[in-house]
Amino acid sequence: AHAQLRCAMFKNRNLYVRPQPREGDRVRLKAKLDFYPGRGDLQLICDALEPAGEGAILAALEKLKKKLAAEGLFEASRKRPLPAAPRNIGVITSATGAAVQDIRATLARRWPLATLWLWPVPVQGVEAAPAIVKALQALPAAAPVDVILLARGGGSLEDLLAFSDEAVVRAVAACASPVVSGVGHEVDFSLADFAADLRAPTPTAAAELATPRIDDMAQRVEDTTQALTMALHQRLRDAALALRQQHGRLVALHPGRRLQERQQRFDELHERLMAATPARRLSLLRGQLDQLDRCAALALRQSQMRREARWQTASTQLVALNPKAVLARGYALALTADGHIATDAAALRAGERLHIQLAHGAVDSIVTADKPDTP
Repeated sequence: AHAQLRCAMFKNRNLYVRPQPREGDRVRLKAKLDFYPGRGDLQLICDALEPAGEGAILAALEKLKKKLAAEGLFEASRKRPLPAAPRNIGVITSATGAAVQDIRATLARRWPLATLWLWPVPVQGVEAAPAIVKALQALPAAAPVDVILLARGGGSLEDLLAFSDEAVVRAVAACASPVVSGVGHEVDFSLADFAADLRAPTPTAAAELATPRIDDMAQRVEDTTQALTMALHQRLRDAALALRQQHGRLVALHPGRRLQERQQRFDELHERLMAATPARRLSLLRGQLDQLDRCAALALRQSQMRREARWQTASTQLVALNPKAVLARGYALALTADGHIATDAAALRAGERLHIQLAHGAVDSIVTADKPDTP
């Protein structure tokens, strides 16, 4: 850090350097030692130059990324959808790191219905990549996981290299269960992110993206229950209406109902036919004639009774006015010779003959003298 060594790279060599280095870059050189007598300097004559440190890592990752992309491992068409409500969640991470604690806390708060299946692995160092590959292959067979969270906390580019290992990337793409990657912090990335079915910026975000909120799910269940209840009630109403309509049609089409209607129609036609036949007509006329006979007989009796009443009255009056009835009470009827009734003694002459009618029999008499009315 406090020393320097002069280096020289001739033009015919540095034309092939890619990428071109910038000030401050760390590089790795292929060179030979040389002594410059004119200044007494020890120097390096460079034949090749490539990035060193993060620069070299980034270049290697970019090269691997292009290779895997060309094979289609990062295509969106091969990404699998995550289950809406996973019951079993696999987690591949360190058993002692902060990532697994964050995932557990998130699941307990957000989706406590899920069972967590932890497959602990080292997340950096030479043993990390083989362990992660084995976990991605074995966990779906060992547990009924619906989704797998591949996670670790933040770190340097070198710390995250295990998640960009080619074997790890291929294992993520070939995993039997959907994989959500949550490696590092938001600014970090690994090649496993591109092969995973979903990339999350952090382990906590991976747990959130892989699960629903239980409160939201409960509300959805309640809303769905209400909708299903309303739909069921409507279906029942529709079914009841359809049943009534079908019952009405069945009744209308029932042989007994049709037979009853035909019998009623037959009775109506029979009555009309009977009314139109001569015998029926004659019967009706005979009934009318009998009615007229009864009416005539009643009228005759009433007329006879009225005549008898008038006769009785006239007979009574005739009896009352009969002169014989008067004679029977002791009176006599004097008739002149010319048959007139004598009513005035002054009109009679002496010697005039009178015929006296009595109640029983008559006598003839001669007027001897008249006598005036006496008081």
